[in-house]
Amino acid sequence: MNNNKTILIINPGSTSTKIGIFTAGEMKINESVKHPDEELRRFPTIWDQYDYRREAIFKVLQDNGMTMDEIDAIACRGGNVKPLPGGTYRICARMIADMKSGIYGGHPINVGGLVAYELGDQFNIPVLTADPPMTDELCTSARYSGIPQIARQSSFHALNQKATGRKIASVLGKKYDELNLIVVHLGGGISVGAHRKGKIIDVNNALDGDGAFSPERAGSLPAGDLVKMCFSGDYTREQMLKLLTGGGGLYAYLGTTNAIEIEQRIADGDQMAAEVYEAMIYQVAKEIGACTTVLEGEIDAIALTGSLVYSKILLDSLLKKISFIAPVLLNPGENEMEALADATMRYLNNEEELSVYG
Repeated sequence: MNNNKTILIINPGSTSTKIGIFTAGEMKINESVKHPDEELRRFPTIWDQYDYRREAIFKVLQDNGMTMDEIDAIACRGGNVKPLPGGTYRICARMIADMKSGIYGGHPINVGGLVAYELGDQFNIPVLTADPPMTDELCTSARYSGIPQIARQSSFHALNQKATGRKIASVLGKKYDELNLIVVHLGGGISVGAHRKGKIIDVNNALDGDGAFSPERAGSLPAGDLVKMCFSGDYTREQMLKLLTGGGGLYAYLGTTNAIEIEQRIADGDQMAAEVYEAMIYQVAKEIGACTTVLEGEIDAIALTGSLVYSKILLDSLLKKISFIAPVLLNPGENEMEALADATMRYLNNEEELSVYG
């Protein structure tokens, strides 16, 4: 195994760009460049942020005494592309065109993909992505919604889910594709995936669809009441979408997505905060229970990942509800930077062939 490669990792978010340098088997640099609202408001569209995001990357390199000539590969978090199986992909012109089209959604992550692609072209180095959010390995039954006009979609934290699956397999002394796992990503959004022998055959649409409510997303809702709200005349389309994604969940009830703040409110005797937080945990446990039926009770482990795993109140309550199902293993944090580095190293070491985006 050759660990002497240097990888530039780019992970753009709505209000930050995370930039990492992975070399000699370690993450040597891991910085998050914050983008204040007043700066982002200068740009009419996300694509107008291109130079701004690119300059942020070069500044981190410059501040750490590095140049692009030292980089062997670039890894960028996957953008809004068409549904595709999990794997490691070379970012190509067709993928960039799909991001630019907006057909699959718009997010600053797409701008990061374009920056990475053009840097790779300029410096003649490979540019890769792994397990993008639209990773789709759903089994046939999981695609049915109950209305022919609506198909269930796979949109979730695929990168961290897959990386966690591989890490848990290593802990168990097995290969990822030998195990049945339930992996639970607990962050701003929550996704619960049924992993069967290396494929995520069912998972809630954590972006704007179904599942447990989360710190900022509404999750599954009573359909009839939702329709009535939409046609009440009291809300615009944009307001309803905001309630589903960004303005729902803990934020809608408590005015914050900060778990530390909520735990302090609970400690101070805030009964509403305690009830809402427990309700979210309850819904997560129900999603895990549903996945046990998808995997027909054959479960090697349940893995909990994401930033909320650091919440003692959440962890204690959730473990009481799910520990009887299978061993529960923890992989706290988002782990996206490490996951991108690992995927790129597997490619550079000829341990994994690239999947083709077509």
